[in-house]
Amino acid sequence: MVVIDSASSDGSDALARELGARVHGIAAEDFDHGASRNLGAELAHGETLVFTSQDAYPVDERWLAKLTEPLADGGVAGVYGRQIAHHGARPPEVYFLDFLYGPDRRVQRAAGPKQLSMETTLFSNVTSAMPRELLLRFPFADDLVMSEDQEWAARVLLAGYRIVYEPEAVVRHSHPYTIRAAFKRFFDSGASAERAFMPVPESARVLRRSALRYGRGELAWLWRHGHRRWIPYAIVYELAKFAGLQLGARHRRLPVGLKRRLSAHPRFWSRKPTLPHG
Repeated sequence: MVVIDSASSDGSDALARELGARVHGIAAEDFDHGASRNLGAELAHGETLVFTSQDAYPVDERWLAKLTEPLADGGVAGVYGRQIAHHGARPPEVYFLDFLYGPDRRVQRAAGPKQLSMETTLFSNVTSAMPRELLLRFPFADDLVMSEDQEWAARVLLAGYRIVYEPEAVVRHSHPYTIRAAFKRFFDSGASAERAFMPVPESARVLRRSALRYGRGELAWLWRHGHRRWIPYAIVYELAKFAGLQLGARHRRLPVGLKRRLSAHPRFWSRKPTLPHG
């Protein structure tokens, strides 16, 4: 196991070494979602690569076997598993994860660019697996503030591969985002959207339909599950996410200084002030 440690200060690097991991340290300012994962892949051994993040953990011992099992089919480029919220997570975060990563298995395909959307390119390196040889051919992009996993998914789908969502490979993973933090996170997502999940006009239409379905579904879910007092908060929270996403998608019109203030990763905009066209 390889751990890429970006200057952690909580002792996790020492703990990883005690548990037998090979820990490779990098400076915090050198962290990049795509480049750091490419580095981990270069340092790892074996034919199958499995990625996870420091704040996710499997719910049972079947996680790894279930996550890697679909790779026996050579037409599958990658597999990602289900994410459920940590115990005590806020209801909007619980619903968000259930919406994206539900109980039904799916196989994602795209016959051409017009079929690329948030739904077909959905993929998450919080819990994922792929053949080593394939990642060497299709490395993660290192010039995106985030969503390197969905941008990767778009490229392998267009190359004729399939992606599998395996809901039996389950990890707990969620974030206690404030409204401000959610805005910043979705600003970065929007800034990556043109190459990750909104590369063509059809993608934007799919996203709008999904957003409407999401909003209605969340309100109904909160009502049914006895979380009615969360509805006002959820409305403001989701509006902040939507505003961040839309503003991020228009980041090219914004000055670099403002992008640093709106982003959850200001260092990215300091060293890479604009995202190149893909």
